Amino acid sequence: MNKNAALPQPPVADVRPVEDTRHGITRIDNYAWLRADNWQEVMRDPSVLDTDIRSVLEAENAYTAAAMSETEKLQEALFQEMKGRIKEDDSSVPSPDGAFSYFTRFVTGGQHPLFCRRPREGGDDQVLLDANKLAEPHAYFRIGGVAHSPNHKLVAYASDTNGSEYYAVRVLDAATGEEVGAPIPDTAGGAVWANDGKTLFYSRLDENHRPRQIFRHTLGTAPEKDVLVYEEADPGFFVGVGMTQSRAFIVIDAHDHQTSEIRILDANEPEAEPRLVAAREIGHEYSVEHHGEKLIILTNADGAEDFKIVEAPLDTPGKAQWSEIEAHRTGRLILDVIPYSNHLVRLEREDGLPRIIIRQFADGSEHAIAFEEDAYSLGLSSGYEYDTSSLRFTYSSMTTPAQVFDYDVKNRERTLRKTQEVPSGHDPDAYVTRRIMAPAHDGEEVPVSLLYRKDTPLDGSAPLLLYGYGAYGISIPASFNTNCLSLVDRGFVYAIAHIRGGKDKGYRWYRDGRGLSKTNTFKDFISAGEHLANEGFTSRGQIVAHGGSAGGMLMGAVANMAPDLFAGVMAEVPFVDVLNTMLDDTLPLTPPEWPEWGNPIEDRQAYENITDYSPYDNVTSQSYPNIIALAGLTDPRVTYWEPAKWVAKLRALKENDLLVLLKTNMDAGHGGASGRFDRLKEVALSYSFALKVTDRLKGMS
Repeated sequence: MNKNAALPQPPVADVRPVEDTRHGITRIDNYAWLRADNWQEVMRDPSVLDTDIRSVLEAENAYTAAAMSETEKLQEALFQEMKGRIKEDDSSVPSPDGAFSYFTRFVTGGQHPLFCRRPREGGDDQVLLDANKLAEPHAYFRIGGVAHSPNHKLVAYASDTNGSEYYAVRVLDAATGEEVGAPIPDTAGGAVWANDGKTLFYSRLDENHRPRQIFRHTLGTAPEKDVLVYEEADPGFFVGVGMTQSRAFIVIDAHDHQTSEIRILDANEPEAEPRLVAAREIGHEYSVEHHGEKLIILTNADGAEDFKIVEAPLDTPGKAQWSEIEAHRTGRLILDVIPYSNHLVRLEREDGLPRIIIRQFADGSEHAIAFEEDAYSLGLSSGYEYDTSSLRFTYSSMTTPAQVFDYDVKNRERTLRKTQEVPSGHDPDAYVTRRIMAPAHDGEEVPVSLLYRKDTPLDGSAPLLLYGYGAYGISIPASFNTNCLSLVDRGFVYAIAHIRGGKDKGYRWYRDGRGLSKTNTFKDFISAGEHLANEGFTSRGQIVAHGGSAGGMLMGAVANMAPDLFAGVMAEVPFVDVLNTMLDDTLPLTPPEWPEWGNPIEDRQAYENITDYSPYDNVTSQSYPNIIALAGLTDPRVTYWEPAKWVAKLRALKENDLLVLLKTNMDAGHGGASGRFDRLKEVALSYSFALKVTDRLKGMS
């Protein structure tokens, strides 16, 4: 029986075959025309999108609205429920810097933050930047970096007004709020002050939306007069700019996903030439900090796959001068290093769990900050100050709301500064969080973090949402998420599969899920789902898979490989047209992505490997689970046409009558809607889909 018989007929995109031959292999792409030839213009001005393409996207949006119309009241209920878990007038813990402490806060009903400060010696709070007012004329608005000058007189901020991630940097007078000088257009989203309080460094995007140049801007001069400080010749490398914790050096970082090269310049001499730390070597990743007369370097050189820490003289920082201060240990991945005047802090992960280690520079003694739960998330905040004995970190678990602590390094005492408030109420004791290990196809064990209510039956009857990402070495933390409680409270088990492609079990876990080993990522996810079904947490056909961006590639792949395992697939801005994107070297991310996936233009083996798993290329005539794809028209990372082509091909080839839906946000990019509440409407749509496809709508409003 066709459960969707009452729906209007789904849109059918025109078939306009395009032939492409590479390495002697010819492919036919019936939907290549959905890629706008003027995509760069569309990123800046969506109104110039080709009318035929716009018609397809709008028809898809209308069909999705019709298909999900029975859930409209549920979507509103979910939205209000999730909104009710957000403290509307929330604020961050102030972070001290000299005479002031800086913080963000929200006002009731406000979609965007206010950036504020207060005098440390007492006095009234001052609003430096009200993003709600700035957002008023725009359908989309997002703040990038916000940075106050070292003398506290100026504030630089970056904003994007259409989701395409072309950020304009503006400078405000902190006392009056008046804009100083002209906006700096086409930046990557932030700026760094030199210590003179009048010089800014920023990264500019090129015509292909790639950050490949670092410029120096002096207040009082026109942006077109800005001085080029560094230009990257390799289109596969992006450049960014930052500052050491000591504020002694500006750091220029050129990198792809597996190689880095860093230059530094004296923050007190902004017109100085940048000095190279260590020349790039393929596969060598490193980052640089500063302490005294030394550089502190986190590096994977010389076989230190899970990274080690070295120091180098300021005057001769090349690799030949590096001396080890924290040795490499296989399986113990060092994630971050922050030096302060008297101690060195590192964040590391072992056996899937993070921890914080503090080392005294004076005698090399170390101690760890201990935590007790089986699965949790840790985050370090470096703060603004260098000469301090206080360390700030954030702790949460899937049942424990985020807690912000200040830790006294000398006394080894932690002070709770803030606990995330859930206005509608949250009882951690009503839930269970666990970590289990799922056997993979090759004998590896895949960590899976779980959250469910104590009264949820574990007899196979519960639906389960299985989230995964698995790329770029990014690890998904087992952190508190108020949104997922809306599913868990309705009987779902919520699971995160820590699959290969991330670094959850060290760098090896990443290496074994990229390039020619990419299919391990997909097989791990399927193994996790099968194990959860076998253990009674759910059953086959009652799992909803969820992933976004590169995790959307995962969604497309597992839908092809194991369609009967899933009731539904939720793919947000899904990177599903992998082969065509990696063959298009004009797209913003393609050259920097070749180390991750392979370069199919030059390498036949990479071409064949990507062809074997690329979700779009592997859609076949078979039954598929219900699928919803979410896209953003101005997305520069995963372009709108990838999910549009994927959905068109699925519709043409699938052999069953289950739903295939596409919702494109015509006013947003990669991150979806920009406001903190508007974003919840997109989550509510996805969660309504999950409840619908697992037959959980009965009795729900």
